[in-house]
Amino acid sequence: MRAGLDKLYAAALWLSAACLVAIALLIGAQLFGRLIDESLKLIGIEPFGIVILSLAEFSGSLLAAASFLALAGTLKAGAHIRITMLLQALPPRGRYALELWAFGASALLSAYIAWQLTHFAFVSFQFDEVSPGVVRFPLAVPQAAMALGAIILTIALIDEFVLVLRGREPSFRKSEDAITLGKAE
Repeated sequence: MRAGLDKLYAAALWLSAACLVAIALLIGAQLFGRLIDESLKLIGIEPFGIVILSLAEFSGSLLAAASFLALAGTLKAGAHIRITMLLQALPPRGRYALELWAFGASALLSAYIAWQLTHFAFVSFQFDEVSPGVVRFPLAVPQAAMALGAIILTIALIDEFVLVLRGREPSFRKSEDAITLGKAE
């Protein structure tokens, strides 16, 4: 089961990275088009007028998808911002209780967000809602990506809750300790 969960988190990170690459390619293509048009103007040739329509809407949707899809993987890697000073000051039993509470409460909140995002995407799909830009695309697609990211985050939080409940360290503890020990030296 551990291998399957780790593959799920890795796949979500790869999808997130693919969204960021798509943003970079779209913006790069737009910049390249402008360079071509300006170069043509300089030598006296009529520019083509190369423009990627609805670039802002595409980029915004891809960024939202990338952000949500990366949540679980970054949690497991220890890249989320946490207040570790309080955890480090607590005795092991207090830290255990606080981590259980934090993961449990976070999992419940994340599950609620995932449910609402899934419902939101479903309603958008039912009513065929489309983006407001020149190039219209179904809003359910980026909303579904956000919902998927929230669902995977919920799974990761439950995974961490179970790890702590079984007396094991959370996944991010090694990277957190490496940062803390690195500052102490």
